[in-house]
Amino acid sequence: MQRHKNYVNGKYLDNRTKECFAVINPATGKQIYEVEIADDTVLNAALESAVKGFKAWSAMDTVNRSRILMRAVSLLRDRNDDLARIEVMDTGKPFQEASTVDVVTGADVIEFFAGAAPGISGSQQDLGRDFYYTRREPLGVCAGIGAWNYPLQIACWKAGPALACGNSMIFKPSEETPLGALKLAEIFTQVGVPDGVFNVVQGAATVGQWLTACPGIEKISFTGEVGTGKKIMASAASTLKDVTMELGGKSPLIIFEDADVDQAVSAAMLGNFYTQGEVCTNGTRVFVHTSIREKFLEQLLARTRANIKMGDPMDPDTNFGALISSEHKKKVLSYIQSAKAEGATQQCGHTMPTLPSQNQEGFFVPPTVFTDCTDQMTFVREEVFGPVMAVLDFDTEAEVIQRANATPFGLAAGVFTRDIQRAHRVIHQLKAGICWVNAYGASPAQMPVGGYKQSGVGRENGLETIGYYTQVKSVYMGMGPLDSPF
Repeated sequence: MQRHKNYVNGKYLDNRTKECFAVINPATGKQIYEVEIADDTVLNAALESAVKGFKAWSAMDTVNRSRILMRAVSLLRDRNDDLARIEVMDTGKPFQEASTVDVVTGADVIEFFAGAAPGISGSQQDLGRDFYYTRREPLGVCAGIGAWNYPLQIACWKAGPALACGNSMIFKPSEETPLGALKLAEIFTQVGVPDGVFNVVQGAATVGQWLTACPGIEKISFTGEVGTGKKIMASAASTLKDVTMELGGKSPLIIFEDADVDQAVSAAMLGNFYTQGEVCTNGTRVFVHTSIREKFLEQLLARTRANIKMGDPMDPDTNFGALISSEHKKKVLSYIQSAKAEGATQQCGHTMPTLPSQNQEGFFVPPTVFTDCTDQMTFVREEVFGPVMAVLDFDTEAEVIQRANATPFGLAAGVFTRDIQRAHRVIHQLKAGICWVNAYGASPAQMPVGGYKQSGVGRENGLETIGYYTQVKSVYMGMGPLDSPF
């Protein structure tokens, strides 16, 4: 059984405890490798190397930093398929997705921030005789804590802006998907990022807790579920760390009577079944105007039954893979049972399709659609994070806006309508940080992403993010004698 180590100061480092954890392929249910847990020796070495790496990296001019990061982008693109296979093995998602989205969008973000780095600047203000100017300076050592649904992409989303702004980073991937971040670290070293600038430490909650409480770390960037985010924020407050958090959601997708139904169905399927529903922005509350309900449902169910192919994720024809773990599968199935017990009508997903022999023990749950749903049902209120769609009826614009906003979450929202005035009017009233009109799910590197309410703090991607990885220094320049009463 292959054993992977932590990556510290530009190389792999043994832990002293010899403790490790197993990693399971979700599509087969079998162990594929093991990873050493970052003990105190590894964690302290990572912090020491990150401090040293920060000094070297932050002293480098932004053009040279940009050039190095651009070389990393080139290697990511060259190795796209190999890296995508690692993501498939770790996550259970289809290669069809990982090869076109995961690595590609991660490289896009590093490329975007590498291009933006030389333009990071402050301002100058004339005060008469005197003047002041501001500088945007890096924070120092940052910590990134990733989720398991897009492991390599999330590592790139955090490392890209952090490194472009001159920071160093200690990154902890999810213990369920730990390998992609190690490959990113290897690439950074290969292209000339100084040792210690990007370290990868492995483990579960105890390693994350060490990062959030460590006084030598200036910032925490976390992607994951709301409960964990609250704990991290509370811990980070003990040392007044900056935090960026992209948390969960229960996002509304609103389909008005004048919508293009074909496109709306595509959005509903994309926003519920892509990556087996394990996407935080998914539009899992699908509000459909009563006048087009039957037409929408007819096409939705026909396409769900005909066009989704569940099976071996490495098969290029597979477009629907396995959930991340046995425990998560149980959780999703419990929500399905809850929905039925509370009176929702299950329209599809009753039976499991025939799977290849090697996937019989995998963690598969078929795409499931419920109708006759109410806003009070448990699975309508809580984040399922699986392929479970709730279709809800509505009659008026005011009604659906009120219902869409009646949630503690505020990550994403979508609206389908041909009425451009209505589109803007409704979107402007939805309490969500990422919104789409006649589209769903796209998150280009140029666009900030993040949530309202309990769905997050701060933003990732877009130029907005530079403000979250730098701090402003004001410098007052006295150009004459100091006026003093003493």
